[in-house]
Amino acid sequence: MGIFVSPIEAKFLSAAAGIFNYMALTKERKKKIIEDLIEKIKKKKALIFVNFSGLKVKDLSELRKELKKVSSEFKVAKKTLLNLALKEKKLKIEPKKLIGEIALVFGYKDEISPAKVVYNFSKTNPNLKILGGFIEDKYQEAEEIIGLAQLPTREELLTELLGSISAPISNFINVLRANLKNFVYILSQIKVNQQN
Repeated sequence: MGIFVSPIEAKFLSAAAGIFNYMALTKERKKKIIEDLIEKIKKKKALIFVNFSGLKVKDLSELRKELKKVSSEFKVAKKTLLNLALKEKKLKIEPKKLIGEIALVFGYKDEISPAKVVYNFSKTNPNLKILGGFIEDKYQEAEEIIGLAQLPTREELLTELLGSISAPISNFINVLRANLKNFVYILSQIKVNQQN
């Protein structure tokens, strides 16, 4: 004895089963996203929150490329999942501070480079707004992140230092060369005078 199910009921049951599978998948997917965020938060040296409302896909792709050059990453996440991941890592932020469509910029190499890239990008793309972030697990307001972004990078500082150290040496060498040149000129003049 089988159970008779009309074609309409069969469609309904099939759709209902699909919805339940989708819900389970969604929970699993959410769990995976949270685990991924927690892993990225562990590895980061800097975490910057940005509002990217109104940015075009082309602009986001360009930003991602620029961030990748400095060992950083751009990740879009739902606020609820983000808050769960931040709580897990004991990082606190007021949800009111996260306005608009939120993305995270993870800096893995250093603290300043991702801030600098995002800040420079926001100057040409005003729809990208820095909201704040965590530097060494301490929350920084947007103004502080922008201040960090305006600092010279480590490489720029080293270049300046090298330039200021090498400048006196270069000047000394130029003085010695000039004196040698003058000495050779005087000797050549003496030789010319003796031949005459």
